[in-house]
Amino acid sequence: MQLQQAKTPDSAVSKKLFVSYAQSADEVKQAQRLRYRVFADEMGARLSGSEAGLDQDIYDPFCEHLLVRDGDTGEVVGTYRILPPDRAKKIGGLYSASEFDLTRLLHLSPSMVEVGRSCVHPDYRNGATISLLWSGLAKYMLNHGYEYLMGCASVSMADGGHGAASLYNNLRVDNMSPIEWRVFPRCALPLDKLTRESFVTAPLPPLLKGYLQAGAYICGDPAWDPDFNTADFLVLLPMSKVNRRYARHFLGAAA
Repeated sequence: MQLQQAKTPDSAVSKKLFVSYAQSADEVKQAQRLRYRVFADEMGARLSGSEAGLDQDIYDPFCEHLLVRDGDTGEVVGTYRILPPDRAKKIGGLYSASEFDLTRLLHLSPSMVEVGRSCVHPDYRNGATISLLWSGLAKYMLNHGYEYLMGCASVSMADGGHGAASLYNNLRVDNMSPIEWRVFPRCALPLDKLTRESFVTAPLPPLLKGYLQAGAYICGDPAWDPDFNTADFLVLLPMSKVNRRYARHFLGAAA
C-alpha cells in the first residue's frame, strides 16, 4: 500500500522523530494498529485479522517491521514491513504473488527483498517521516547486501480507476522494466475500458513518486486490489540503478 498524501500541520514538522525496527510482538502490534487506522478507518479497506483494530496477516510474523516514532511520545507514526528472501522461502512465497504472476522475477529471489504495508500517521505526512522510512530501507539493503527492492505501490480507485489507468498510460512511456522482468496481474485493471481523455490523471502518490525518482521500474500492467480498492503497480528497484542523488542522500547516510 501507499504512503498517503495530506497537508502537514506546522506542529508536525518540528517533531523529533527516530527510526528503529520492531523488537517485540508489542512493537509489531503498534505498527499493525497504525496500519489499521490508515487502511481501514481512513481508506475503507476490508481487513482481516484476529484482533480488533489491528491490520494482521500471515506474512507479518515473517517480516521485519520498520518503525518511525515520535521521540517525545514514543508513538509509532510511520511503518514499512520488509520480507527478506530467506523468510519469504519459509512462508512459501511473496505477498505480491497473490496479485501478480512473478515468474520472470523468480531468478532474482535470492537477492530480492519485498517491501509493503507502508503508511504514515496523518499528522506526520511530511518529508522528514518519509525520509526516515527511506533511510531505514536503504540501511537494511546496504547492511544485508541485497540487490533488488520490490513491492506494490498503490493508486486510489475512488474515481472508478480512470485516473489510475491514465496515470499508468503516462508512466509506461518512460518507466517500464526490461521485458525479461515483466509481471502479469492476476486481477488486471481493465485499462481499455477506463482510459478516457475526459478523466483527469490521478496524482502521483508519494511512494510511487519516490520509487521512480530513485530509479525504479514499473514491471507491468497494474492489478486491482478489491480489498483496498486500489490499482497496484509492481515496482522493482535494482540497487545498482539507484539515482545518484538518492544514493548520496540515503545510501550515503546509511553507510
